[in-house]
Amino acid sequence: MNIKALFAPSDMTEGSPAKKIVLFAIPMLIGNVAQQLYNTVDSIVVGKYVGDNALAAVGSSSPVFNLLLVMFIGISTGTGIMVSQYFGAKEKENLSRSIGNSITLTIAATAVIMIISNFAVDPILNLLGTPVSIFDWCHDYLMILLMGVGGMAFYNILGGVLRGLGDSTSALIYLLIATAINIVLDLYFVAVLDMGVSGVALATVIAQTISAALCLLKLLKMKEIFDLGIKELKPEKRYTMEVINLGLPSGLTQAIFSMAMIMVQSLTNSFGEMVIAANVIIMRVDGFAMMPNFSFGTALTTYAGQNVGARRFDRVEEGAKIGTYIAVGVSATITVIILLFGNILMYAFTDTAELVDLSMRMMRILAVGYIAMAVTQCLSGVMRGAGDTVSPMWISIITTVVIRVPLAYALAYLTRTPQMPTGNYRALFISLLASWLLGAVITFIAYRRRRWKDKAIINYGER
Repeated sequence: MNIKALFAPSDMTEGSPAKKIVLFAIPMLIGNVAQQLYNTVDSIVVGKYVGDNALAAVGSSSPVFNLLLVMFIGISTGTGIMVSQYFGAKEKENLSRSIGNSITLTIAATAVIMIISNFAVDPILNLLGTPVSIFDWCHDYLMILLMGVGGMAFYNILGGVLRGLGDSTSALIYLLIATAINIVLDLYFVAVLDMGVSGVALATVIAQTISAALCLLKLLKMKEIFDLGIKELKPEKRYTMEVINLGLPSGLTQAIFSMAMIMVQSLTNSFGEMVIAANVIIMRVDGFAMMPNFSFGTALTTYAGQNVGARRFDRVEEGAKIGTYIAVGVSATITVIILLFGNILMYAFTDTAELVDLSMRMMRILAVGYIAMAVTQCLSGVMRGAGDTVSPMWISIITTVVIRVPLAYALAYLTRTPQMPTGNYRALFISLLASWLLGAVITFIAYRRRRWKDKAIINYGER
């Protein structure tokens, strides 16, 4: 195998769809392992060296942090679609200007987030009903992450550009480097300097900034593929609006999803610190179970984008079918492994047996949902790659806002007893499973309607 070719852009409009998708998805899968390792190591370090309440603080902060990152989600999604379609269409000037405008938008969004975070963090934590015992930890953790959000934002945007060009290997290598740095700094800041959750946040900021710098250096060397100078960075209405039009639905989806998660987190907080900590552990293990779904979903977004750009719709549908089958198989295998050996992984977070047992009971409820999510992520990825970001947005709104949140509160209310005055905590996970299953059905129907075929940003009439 040509090692150098692994670090070069990949044209996915030719060759075996299965081979192209799998070769692209494997680095993505490894990268998602590394990304999850980021969060997992943070949780392990604070859980082991600070305590279960610190672990709960890190977990309670996640919905707030995700809410404040919605602009970057939109920019990243829009950029990835534009890059893959223009690359597939071999339109160098449009490719160059779309990348430059996306970088400029990211700079502006970073400044806005840093300003907003100073005023928004405490009110949101109060709205969540964050327990007093972990409030200060949540505040410190969030403020450090948000003040250093630029590194995280630029890694996601620039890594998305690399993946849109078909180069998932370079983004992987830079993420692995950042993960190693994060682990070392986590242990140094927390175990040696006794900085607590603040040390974990600072380690993450430093590591993400380094990975962003490495991505930028790689892109600056790709002069044969696109140009990146002052002219390309200058905002232009056409490219800015394309990023916004393609990315806004994804940004809105993330915003709505984050708001819904905040509402669910509020319900979670009502069950006390033990359930909060268990939820953190479950979500960390959940991240590993979801990895093949996200990996193949992203691979199919790039694959579909390039082939739509080249007007190879036959390859899009063939790849969607093959990619979904593979993702379902891999997801099913990983789910079985987690069900059999998940408790071993959970003991890495805490030495409290009761907490591990509680977490495993909840994980068994979610198990089959991971397989359903393989279908949702893959077919949504195809639709997004084709330029249809609206359909996945509505599906996410329906499954999260209409189904998951009301069902969670309804089940909690209906299961109240003198022993459990706020209801049965299983409501959190039964409602999540129901939303995943229905989401897979709705996504399949939307994909089969094939409206995504008309959403390409490429004007074929001018080619």
